[in-house]
Amino acid sequence: MAKPKHILLASHGTEGARAAEKLAYSYCGPGTTLHHLIVVPDLWKGMQGDDWLNNASTRDTFGRYVESQLEEEVRTHLKRMLGETKKRRIRYRYEMVQGKPVECLIRRAAKGPVDLIVLGSPRPKGQVGLRSRMLDEKLFRSLRVPVIIAPHPHG
Repeated sequence: MAKPKHILLASHGTEGARAAEKLAYSYCGPGTTLHHLIVVPDLWKGMQGDDWLNNASTRDTFGRYVESQLEEEVRTHLKRMLGETKKRRIRYRYEMVQGKPVECLIRRAAKGPVDLIVLGSPRPKGQVGLRSRMLDEKLFRSLRVPVIIAPHPHG
């Protein structure tokens, strides 16, 4: 496979995502652009309906807190990515979206340009953390470019 010119990387800073980042860097050559998609899952919004958030003020405060935590995590992740891509002299573009990870990736890939998609593998059983079902049949049926899955570093 020739070196791709436009690589789409979906990552968010977890160990598995960092493995995908390293794999994506290995495919970057002169003139390559790394398009980084950061998806903030919208599932947290459903948490606002719990009984312990029994009034509008509490729900709004909780929502602002969660959003600020997510924003801080994304800022930290972007800062690291900007440093890595600059050090490696890789053109870097990022986009942050909120929604369902699979649907967001399908939409972004369809916008193009994309020659290759790099994703991390799911966490091994027993490891704590959000299990966003990114690797599913809907995703693979919808994509029209090669997809590479980076093995989890502790798999």
